[in-house]
Order: sequence, then C-alpha cells, then structure tokens
Amino acid sequence: MPKFVKRALLLLVVAAMLPVSLYGCTGDTEPSQSPTASAQSGELPNGNSVTVGIAQDLSNLDPQLAKTAGIREVLFNIFEGLVKASPDGSVIPAVASDYEISEDATTYTFTLREGVTFHNGEIVTIEDVVYSLERCAGSENDGKPLVSAFSNVSKIEATDDSHVVITLAEPSLEFLNALTAAIIPKDSGPTITETMIGTGPFQFVSYAPQDSLVMEKYDGYWNGEKAAKLDKVTFKIVPDVNAMVVGLKGGTLDMVVHLPNNLEGEVENDFTVHEDTMKLVQALYINNAVEPFDNELVRQAMYYAIDVDQIIDFVCGGAGVPTGTSMYPAQEKYFMPELAGNYAPNVEKAKELLAQAGYPDGFTMTITAPSNYAQHVDTAQVIIEQLKAVGITAELVQVEWESWVSDIYRGRDYQTTVCGISADDMTAREMLVRYMSDNQKNFINFADEEFDDVLTRAMAATDEEEQVTLYKRAEEILNEKAASLWIQDLCDLVVMNPALDGFTFYRTYVIDMSTISYK
Repeated sequence: MPKFVKRALLLLVVAAMLPVSLYGCTGDTEPSQSPTASAQSGELPNGNSVTVGIAQDLSNLDPQLAKTAGIREVLFNIFEGLVKASPDGSVIPAVASDYEISEDATTYTFTLREGVTFHNGEIVTIEDVVYSLERCAGSENDGKPLVSAFSNVSKIEATDDSHVVITLAEPSLEFLNALTAAIIPKDSGPTITETMIGTGPFQFVSYAPQDSLVMEKYDGYWNGEKAAKLDKVTFKIVPDVNAMVVGLKGGTLDMVVHLPNNLEGEVENDFTVHEDTMKLVQALYINNAVEPFDNELVRQAMYYAIDVDQIIDFVCGGAGVPTGTSMYPAQEKYFMPELAGNYAPNVEKAKELLAQAGYPDGFTMTITAPSNYAQHVDTAQVIIEQLKAVGITAELVQVEWESWVSDIYRGRDYQTTVCGISADDMTAREMLVRYMSDNQKNFINFADEEFDDVLTRAMAATDEEEQVTLYKRAEEILNEKAASLWIQDLCDLVVMNPALDGFTFYRTYVIDMSTISYK
C-alpha cells in the first residue's frame, strides 16, 4: 500500500477517535462570519487592557520554584533577575547594570543597577540580591537548590553596597543564564506567592485559581524605554481550545497563546495570527525504570514503529520541526537535525527488535497526557494507532495538569507520557541535564554512565567549541539509547485582536506583554 494511502487512512481513523470538542464546532459556536466589534473598529472596549487566553493553570507562583514553562512565561512579566532573556536568545542586564566573568569561568561579578525599585516602591538593595541568590541556592530549602544550576555555587558574597560576587565550585560558561532567576525583597520567600513583589514592567494584582491572573503596569519600572504600554493584562485560564476560539470571536479574549494550528482556519480571517515554533521538545517520554521500557531494544522498537512525519502532519499540519533528541531548533549551536532521521519508520525492524527483547507478540501499555493540551492528546492518539502495527496495545489516560505535574513529573508514577519540555534558562545544559542519572529533574529515570560522564565534562568545559562537541555527543547517546521518543518542536500560534500590535517571539518560552499595545 502506498505511503500516502496509509497516511490518509491513519488520519481518518484517528480523526474518528478524537472528541468533537477538539476538531468540530461546539453547539454554541457560530460559524465564522464577521469579526468582533473591537476587531472591526479598533476601539478599546475595556480601556487600555488585554485579556489573554492560556491553557494552563498557574498553580505555584513562586518565581524561583516555578516548575513549568506555562508558569514561567507569565511570571516573566512580573519578576526579573540580575539578567533577563532577550528575543534573540541571549541575556541582557536587568537588575544588574553590568557583569564580569573570570577567565576560568568560576567567578561572576555583578554591579547592582542604581534606582531599581520593587513593586512596593522600595529600592532594591544588595541585601535583597544576596538573599535572592542564596534562596535560589537552597537557603530556605534545607540546602537543596530551587534553581538547579545553583548546585554549582560555592559562595555568594556582597563586596560592597553595589557589587555581588558568585563563586562556582566548577567552571561554567552557562551559569550566566541561571541569573535570570528572580530578585525578590529580603526575607520575602515564605510569602512571595502572596505578595508577588518583583521588579518587572508589570505588578501583580490578583490570582484566582483555575480562573485568572491579573497584573497592571508598574509606573516605577526602572527602564522607561521598555515600560509596559498596556495598563492592565488578565491571563484567563481556558483549558479547552475551542473555548479559546469562542472567546476570541465573542470578544471576551483579546489574545490567545499556543493555539493549535489546526484551528488556524477558524481565526485567520478575523484576527492577526503569528506563527513560530514553541521552543520546546515534544516527545513520548518513557519511564526507563519500569518494564518493559527498561529494555533498550523495546524503546528502539517503539521508535521504529512510530512515524514522526505522520504525527507532525496530523497534529500540526506539517508545521512542526522534527527533533530526534532533546534539543529544539532555536538552540542553533547544539541542534542536530540529522538525528531525526535515525529511526525512519520500519515496522519489520520494530518487530525484530521486540522479538529480540522477548516480546514477539508485543505488550500492553498506557500513555498519559495532560488533558488541557490538545496537541499532546492528539499526538498520543496517533502514536496509539501506529503502535498497533507491531502488536503494542496502548491506552490513552488523560489527566488534569496538576495531576500530571504531581504524579508524572514529580512522582514518576507512569509508563509513558506525551508532553513538551523546554529549557528553564535557554541553555543546552537544561535540556540535557534531566537525563543525568542523579538529577532531580530526571523524571524519565534514564541512567547511562557514558552519558553522565560526557555531560559532566560538557558542563565544566571552558572552551566553547569543546563544550558544543560534548553536548552533541550527549545528544547522540540519548538518540542511540532511545531514552525518549522525540517528536517535534510544535508549531506555535499566537492569535490577536487586529487592533493590537507589538507581539515578539522569543527563542525561549516567554510571553512578553510589555511590547503589546493598541494601534
């Protein structure tokens, strides 16, 4: 049977399995006719404010403890570190005005910017900075770092009222990126999720669990040129993607982020649509510590059994980018597109490997997916259909986001799961360290001595070329071992009321609302 016929049949089968709420029109959704009143006129129906639809609830608002990209991208607007992310993937001075890094990459010296104030109006002092950095290093968590890169910190010292020196136990060319960690008022850690006092262009107003987070422009922001243009932003939590479209058309939402691109046709005529990739790696993440997935041959067989291009065609209309390992394309120095071709679909090869592993008749398994992310649910559905060809029977288990975080990510109680992983600080280290055998983020439970050794040397390398080479070798090991079944960097759509302007994609998972304004 020709490949294109097989693909068409698979799309028909999977489409029949998917709930109408993901792909059809719901009962209260009118066909696309005319844009909302505000979209037509450009008027400001709610003053100089914007309501943004997001899929994920914001369960832990501690800026130094935020575990998920969906929380970090919102808090980016409220909190800042000594440095902060810029659209091109680099970091730029923020609470610090400048910095120096020693030649051996073990000493980082920062100069505190004059006149920076917290949202309560108080001047940021060097004591606030030291407190924040020590908290990142674990001072309030029994010595266990809240920010993983701070496990390499041996000393934090204020040398005067405007300088702080961070000394590392081992050299690191990447530690600068970890300094995007939030600077907060001294001794505020235990109450930070209540006060939410930062230094960013927006200040926190309120949070209603599973409903919304509201922030307002901070008039005292230190960088007048980059001050927020909007007076108020409400992040509205809308787990269902079709409800997002309804909200846009009905005027209750002015902007939606991460809308699945299979819904682009619903909005493209009436709204401004920006397209890029999400800056993450979507994969079938496998618990390497449980049978039969502790067998490398089984994982490799599963990789040969799935068709990544077919998944991307169905879930993203072909707009996603295959990855083949734990790195996304925006990380240009480290991205190895060739790895995506190492497991070209091969049913016979998959069956052969399963037989060698002792599973000639396949096995049964579960795939867990967070129900609020339609693209992950859709991907799991396609994988289930593809695995049938080699005798593997998979069942989809949909869970709420909070359950996914507590049971899968933290509890590691699962067989396989479809989700997306991004870098906390835009480094290759953050995308790979979660596969180190003793790392707290290793929810995959992958363990390999060669990988641990290569990655350890890469993180300590002081020569950039050598570091890149080592990181790429680490990626190759993961691919060879099929530690996960990496699929794609998902297509990312941001949809806006056409009266709005100024949206900018970053090379990391960020929603920068400070640049948004009404035309």
